[in-house]
Amino acid sequence: CASRCNEKFNRDAACQCDRRCSRHGDCCEDYEHLCTAKEEPEAFLELEEEAPDNSLYSAPSSCQGRCREAFDKHHPCHCNDRCQEFGNCCQDFESLCGDHEGFSHSRDAITKEELQSISEKIYKADTNKAQKEDIVLNSQNRISPSETGDQVDRCPEPLFTYVNEQLFSKPTYAAFINLLNNYQRATGHGEHFNAQQLAEQGVFLREIMKTAVMQELFSFLHHQNRYGSEQEFVDDLKNMWFGLYSRGNEEADSSGFEHVFSGEIKKGKVTGFHNWIRFYLQEKEGLVDYYSHNYDGPWDSYPDVLAMQFNWDGYYKEVGSAFIGSSPEFEFALYSLCFIARPGKVCQLSLGGYPLAIQTYPWDKTTYGNGKKHIATAYVVSSTH
Repeated sequence: CASRCNEKFNRDAACQCDRRCSRHGDCCEDYEHLCTAKEEPEAFLELEEEAPDNSLYSAPSSCQGRCREAFDKHHPCHCNDRCQEFGNCCQDFESLCGDHEGFSHSRDAITKEELQSISEKIYKADTNKAQKEDIVLNSQNRISPSETGDQVDRCPEPLFTYVNEQLFSKPTYAAFINLLNNYQRATGHGEHFNAQQLAEQGVFLREIMKTAVMQELFSFLHHQNRYGSEQEFVDDLKNMWFGLYSRGNEEADSSGFEHVFSGEIKKGKVTGFHNWIRFYLQEKEGLVDYYSHNYDGPWDSYPDVLAMQFNWDGYYKEVGSAFIGSSPEFEFALYSLCFIARPGKVCQLSLGGYPLAIQTYPWDKTTYGNGKKHIATAYVVSSTH
């Protein structure tokens, strides 16, 4: 099983090294020694400057999106459960955090159980996802988290052996792909959209709202008193995902959509870039070189989750987690759900009976509407808790 641990079942191999081989009794002799002793805890964190730090995020003086967050000595005021005890709460703590999850009426709070229930509904509703035969994945070498910074290419072959590109003619996929070439990946260079590019954002939102996935999400959030109408919901999605802000200098050079789905370069590193379609298209063009992975999710159908190391046209990504085989609306729905329900926190979901956690962060330097925040980032952090 040397360099084969957790590979997919291979009918041509004399013995197997996949997760189910012990159940089927066809493991290689060294499976136990090589693949179970070194099994890492099934959790991984992004090792990049996506988490709030002083270079990216101003120290917030409000509890907007911060209720019950962990104490951070760098913040001028606090929103945790004990701030009243220490007399260091932000001024709006009482109004925003007096009840659960920052909503003044406990009936509006979204519980962990409700998040797990709606995520299962969204998972079942994703009829546009890839089927098993649509993607042949060649994940090759799995490394330990301690090796993710090595920048060593341990996989001679591409990650994607085959993708059925007929998927990309589905309306939501086509609309999504049209958005990917609208961005400059280097932060510090302003993004300027022409009329066609702005129209493409509208087309994407219209197409995904026709799907059962996004209708499930809207119905849930409407029931939770978050949105009064579908139009209000779509307008908010447009602002939170596509609204521009500055990660670099003064110019508006970034957005949640660009960061999460298209990817950016900041300080000589790849940041964001959490989408399998983008990865496949860039790999096909020879711009992405897949190095290794340090995590493969427990799902035996799509969508699955992979945490990868790769080089993007000269820049390295140390840990890039991505759903594999999901529809664009599925990812958009889960990230939006977690940003709305658990901004700045780990959001515990359930997909096909397996737990999955997503981390989101709001962009704290600028707001839209009545103090609402854009998405800074959203990504899968773990699938077991």
